[in-house]
Amino acid sequence: MEVLVILFLFSITLHNLEEVLWLPAWLKQAGKFQKPAGKNEFYFAVVCITSLAYLTAFFYLFFPDAILAKYILIGFLGAMVLNAIFPHLLASIILKTYAPGVLTGVLLNIPINSFILYRFFQERSITIKELLLSTLIVSAILLSLIPLLFKIGKTAAKRF
Repeated sequence: MEVLVILFLFSITLHNLEEVLWLPAWLKQAGKFQKPAGKNEFYFAVVCITSLAYLTAFFYLFFPDAILAKYILIGFLGAMVLNAIFPHLLASIILKTYAPGVLTGVLLNIPINSFILYRFFQERSITIKELLLSTLIVSAILLSLIPLLFKIGKTAAKRF
């Protein structure tokens, strides 16, 4: 499972790198999906979310028997699968233009994270109820953090 968790970090890092490179400019034209954010606050938020993914993975790797570590990891895995679909893939379909994050979301996050979740099921380590609840909670936390991180990033950028 350790190698798979490293693959999760690889996929989320590449996904977030794709977002950093192209999403801030794209958001200016796609206001109905996300309020445009300045580059600095967007970068800050992406670094924080990516760091949370790394902390989650390391927490699980160092404490594999900790139930909370497992639930946070499976919630993050599920949240990133959802993120690839909503908003990235959905935005591409509705706007009929490429939304940054679709490529890495569809080609990396969905298959890698789904495979890791499949392995958890295969090992009988999780139930569908645990997956759904963990995904819902972690997704809600991440979604609620984004505006806060944008605000902190904007404030920090003004001070430096």
